[in-house]
Formats: sequence, C-alpha cells, structure tokens
Amino acid sequence: MYMEKGKKRMAILVGCNYPNTQNELHGCINDVLTMRDVLVSRFGFDPSYMELLTDAPGSLVMPTGANIKSALNGMVDRAEPGDVLFFHYSGHGTRIPSTKPSHPFRQDEAIVPCDFNLITDMDFRQLVNRLPGGASFTILSDSCHSGGLIDKEKEQIGPSSVTTNSKSLSYSPKTIPFDSVMHHLTSLTGIDSSDIGTHLSEVFGSDASIKFCAHELEQDLLGSLRPDAGILLSGCQANETSADMNPTSDGGKAYGAFSNAVHMVLKKNVTPLSNREVVTLAREVLQAQGFDQHPCLYCCDNNAGAPFLWQPDRSSL
Repeated sequence: MYMEKGKKRMAILVGCNYPNTQNELHGCINDVLTMRDVLVSRFGFDPSYMELLTDAPGSLVMPTGANIKSALNGMVDRAEPGDVLFFHYSGHGTRIPSTKPSHPFRQDEAIVPCDFNLITDMDFRQLVNRLPGGASFTILSDSCHSGGLIDKEKEQIGPSSVTTNSKSLSYSPKTIPFDSVMHHLTSLTGIDSSDIGTHLSEVFGSDASIKFCAHELEQDLLGSLRPDAGILLSGCQANETSADMNPTSDGGKAYGAFSNAVHMVLKKNVTPLSNREVVTLAREVLQAQGFDQHPCLYCCDNNAGAPFLWQPDRSSL
C-alpha cells in the first residue's frame, strides 16, 4: 500500500549515450542529470541516497548490466517499510523473443546497458517482489519498447490509437534491433546459436538476466502474481520507439523526449500530481510537440492515483 510518509527516498539514475558507437545517442546523460536536480529540489531526495551511472568519458562506474543490477539490488536491500525507491533509465531498449514455450510469438522488453548485458522485464519483476511491505518502487524508463518493462504489472494507461506527424521531426530512436544485439553477442562468443540466452550466459555468466535461467529457478525467484508496489512510467508503448533529440543546429541541449515532457509537466504543475496525471499530461506534451510515442502506466489500482514520488512536507526537510 502507498505510504504518505517515507523514511528514505533513494534513487538510481542511469544515462547511456553509447559514445563513439553506431548506436550513439546524445540526450540520455542530460536527462538523468536534470532528473537528479529535480529529485533534490522538488521531492526532497538526499544526494547521499542517490547513485548516478553514466557512460560519459571518465566515469568511474560504467552503466554495465552488472553494475546497474548491483546498484538496484543494493537499493532494494537497504529499503525499509515506507521508503520511496526510484529508478530513472534513459538509453536504448530492445525487444527479445519470449523464452516461454506457451508464448512462442510474444516479445519481451529489455533495456540495453552499455555492454549489451540486457536487463529484462523479469529482472525488474524480481526486484519489485523483494520490496518490504509499505515501500514503493517507481521506474521511469525513457527507452524504446519500454511498455511492460515490469513483468506482469497491471496496465493502467496502455496503447493509444492517436497518431501524430512525427516524420516532420528529426530525432534518433532509442532502440537497438534484436538482430543487432544478436550480431554483437555472437561476435563475442563465436557460438552458432539463435538462442540469445546462450550468448548472454556465455559472455556474462551469473550476471546475465534471470530470464535465461532454468524454468524451475525462474518460478522460485519470481513467486506468484499479486498486487504490489511496482510503478512503471514508460516512455512509449511496447511496440513503439522513444525519441532522442539532439538540437545542435540551434545550440540547444540534447534530451530524451519523454524525460523532457515529464520535466515540463512537473515544472508547470507545482502541486503534487498522481502517477496517472504525470503520464496523461506527458502524453499531451508529446502529442503537441509532434511525437508519435505514447507513454504508458503500469501499477496496481491504488498506485495509479497515488502521488508521483509523493511531495514531502517541506518543513520536515
């Protein structure tokens, strides 16, 4: 259940620009730096409870799959009832064929760390299942195919049939096609196999996603489906791409379209907004700007109307 007061507000912020690669983006690090400032100034986050991982030149801790999962697991390990946990990811996403025999044509969602060690919807489900009672875990993922990034989370705001003329915009999609991921991993393993789990396990060993472990272990790790404290604000639907803007011609700062829309919504509305309102208003901003991507909301019914990261009592900070 959503708690009005929390002991700690903790955040992991990850921005991947993939510099000097064919998959390079430009606004992802800017996104999380801006979010860091918003978390401190508006939501009362203590910088000592925040961790920033980017692939900027000279970064001491790179946003590899293992490092991101280590940071997330550490945050969940420290969580106590009433704590507010937040994960903001800005970078590439991809879709992978389902590993479940009962859904051979389904595709599942994953984010793409800088080393291609995919973090999947099942990994996020495991994190949510480990939360202590009364804690909340909000994920804001500004990446392609991010709808449904918490496995089995209830859809509150889903696919939209409204389209805009995004062809008039110049942007880079935040997606790496599955074939490109497979080509990269195959070049590392030299294994002739179409099973991505085989390649990820060979390269990353125990740091690979739990999605590719034995089915029995998968069930033991995930447990049963139940209402929980996971909250996902996705940058787009599962079948859509999210935009990375690099307005260098006018000297503007690069940014992710969804992250920027959220910042605009928060700046315009100084009173607390619910998770549903943040997603709805961000959709309106993106539509007005001409983007053909539709942010979605996944959470239990109670958390749909709960305040986004809740606005703390300023007098107590």
